[in-house]
Amino acid sequence: MNMDDEKILKVAKEVLVKFIEMGTVSPTNFDEKFRSIYWTIKDTVVSARLTDLEVPSHSDEKTPEK
Repeated sequence: MNMDDEKILKVAKEVLVKFIEMGTVSPTNFDEKFRSIYWTIKDTVVSARLTDLEVPSHSDEKTPEK
């Protein structure tokens, strides 16, 4: 497990604990809710990384001066 997955797992756990404290998560729906929370956070992290990795289009590049 890489560092990002460990961080995502920790955040998902913290969110789930809050939902348990509020009474919105129970033993009967724990699995469903945990998977939903984990993958929502992971998708958000991956999407944020993709925008950081996008290459600027050619129209954004400056033309060399002559």
